[in-house]
Amino acid sequence: MSFKISIITVAFNAGKSIEDTIKSVLNQTYTNIEYIIIDGKSTDNTIEICNKYQDKIYKIISENDKGIYDAMNKGVNLATGDIIGILNADDFYADSNVIQNVVSKFVQNQIDGLYADLVYVDGEDTSKITRKWISGDYKENAFLNGWMPPHPTFFIKNECYKKYGNYSLELKSAADYELMLRMIHKHKIKLGYLNKIITKMRVGGVSNSSFKNRLNANKEDKRAWEMNGLKPSPLTFIRKPLSKLGQFFKR
Repeated sequence: MSFKISIITVAFNAGKSIEDTIKSVLNQTYTNIEYIIIDGKSTDNTIEICNKYQDKIYKIISENDKGIYDAMNKGVNLATGDIIGILNADDFYADSNVIQNVVSKFVQNQIDGLYADLVYVDGEDTSKITRKWISGDYKENAFLNGWMPPHPTFFIKNECYKKYGNYSLELKSAADYELMLRMIHKHKIKLGYLNKIITKMRVGGVSNSSFKNRLNANKEDKRAWEMNGLKPSPLTFIRKPLSKLGQFFKR
């Protein structure tokens, strides 16, 4: 079966990095890819760079939005692929076989969603790995122990969005966590793990950039459970940041 894959990149003033993102998608060996770029009305050269590749990109939209998750929702609503993946403008795929490997896993395991491993790289020297996020196999109720998969490695069938909803605009930094919590923990979609590093992310994510932001992210994580009528364990929100400590030692 030949799945059509929609890849969505959201961007805002990403002129320094977006070309790497675009090339990593266009260089994939898997050919049945629909690439969508949603830009938040950038004032730098982001759109100029995107337009260089417009003949190979399904849609490029540049307009004001209500933030990153609103942009993601626009992309999801435009997507016509069987499977959807999100690749932000600071991220890029690790090699040219990523999508082929993702599709093979969907076909072989007959799954609804998939996640893999990720490395954080230096913002200037992307060959320098600063952290590794090795996800490991999913075990039921792992979210109670603070586990979550890396969102830039998360692929899910389009029909799951249609059935269970898009990203919540109530959350500023944890809507990706809330969506995966909802899909995996609450609705128990059939999930697969691709034991490979498929995405490289430049350091400097919003929710991890300061202690204050981490506290705010924790509040949003709690809200994500409340929104879904789910009850975390007493240690869930302590274990979640602690679970990431090991990433700094997996070099």
